[in-house]
Amino acid sequence: MKFSITLDRDEDGVWIAECPSIPGCVSQGKTKEEASENIKEAIELCLEVRAEMGYPLTIETKQLEIVV
Repeated sequence: MKFSITLDRDEDGVWIAECPSIPGCVSQGKTKEEASENIKEAIELCLEVRAEMGYPLTIETKQLEIVV
């Protein structure tokens, strides 16, 4: 399966990675690369827990165009 992730740097310089299609699936790292690797493990674990609890594995996400 392929997932989109977001990467953002916080005020302390830590990289935060999130998988928008899996609620609560967040990780972090000192570098973008570390955060990206850590979110892979978090995604696997989140999918496992959601399956065990009988939740849908993902939620629907979509992109909207906003003109500013």
